[in-house]
Amino acid sequence: MGLTDVLFGRKKLAKAQQEKLFAISTARITLETELGLKPTGDAAVVFKPLSAAEFVRAENELQELLDSVAQESHSKVERRGDEFGFEWLIVRDNDFEELVAGVHLVASELAANGFGEQLLAAPFKFSGGKSPVYFIYGFKRGAYWPFVPTGEGKERDNSEELELKAKLEKELPIEQDLTRWLALFDAPI
Repeated sequence: MGLTDVLFGRKKLAKAQQEKLFAISTARITLETELGLKPTGDAAVVFKPLSAAEFVRAENELQELLDSVAQESHSKVERRGDEFGFEWLIVRDNDFEELVAGVHLVASELAANGFGEQLLAAPFKFSGGKSPVYFIYGFKRGAYWPFVPTGEGKERDNSEELELKAKLEKELPIEQDLTRWLALFDAPI
């Protein structure tokens, strides 16, 4: 950050940390055997698009990227926007290892094409509880946190989330600052 950034209130976005993303692959065994949570085959990469002019320029490159990722990973990849202006690159694959690899490939390709600082999160959806369970990877912090919506409006099951944290923090890099456990209500996965 330079002096002009300080003077004008601009701050540089943190770079994405992708290396810990694969930890969910090994935690899957505990999720399935001890907690009864099964992957649904749905995950996504959520990012903040560039400014309108930059995004239009990158639009064709992004579509080519999605096509090549889908072909290379054999996963289905689709794109959606949400009500807050974020882009969701949804990856679907019934093979969990391929799903994680597909999400990593999407994130890596986005970073290589100039979107690295815009990467926000990668949610992975699991079923088997009373509600769906999401394990969300935060690219800025390089850590996961659980998110359990109750299905009743914009409410979440904090006690279930804390229980999941306690059971998985030896296997997953868990975000320790609970104020950073952002919710993804109405996630398109």
